[in-house]
Amino acid sequence: MNDPQTAPAPLRTAEEIPAAAEIEALRSTHVAEYPDFPTPGVLFRDITPLLRDASALRRVIRYWTTLLPEGIEYIVGTEARGFVLGAPLAYELGAGFIPVRKAGKLPGRPAGLKYELEYGSAEIQIPENSLPAGARTLVLDDLLATGGTAAATVELTRRFDVELLGASFLIELEGLGGRDLLPDVPLTTVWSIPD
Repeated sequence: MNDPQTAPAPLRTAEEIPAAAEIEALRSTHVAEYPDFPTPGVLFRDITPLLRDASALRRVIRYWTTLLPEGIEYIVGTEARGFVLGAPLAYELGAGFIPVRKAGKLPGRPAGLKYELEYGSAEIQIPENSLPAGARTLVLDDLLATGGTAAATVELTRRFDVELLGASFLIELEGLGGRDLLPDVPLTTVWSIPD
């Protein structure tokens, strides 16, 4: 765990924080929707339009920092879009970033957890010795849908005996009940969609 007296200060500068209304307006122009992908009946939300617009992405990241608890030392981001969003958030906050990978992608003896999905199972892993006990940690991903991956990431992160400050997501699809799998975890989301 970082010594509070020597930990880097968050990089929250005097740069203007965007208003919530501005960020909400970006959702309609920067999240593409693809019906029946990857299977019939699924409406896929693609954040590529947000990622390719540097100004919009910067505004969202700046706004997102205002939703997060103070004192985050590490952001744990889930492969793959959790990397893309978690790393700039960690940078902005002056925190470290820890990747959660699919099984078989990390060297050494990573900590792993197998979990069930709607149509099968998966395994995630965190690099060995990556989180010190007591570290003030936030779990982050781009999307909270049914909640399986988020719940598994939270469980795996807790195995490091960290102080879990919560979980945060760019988008929450409210109608899919992912929040129900995280009843004791403080949650923040940039965009909530009543799906």
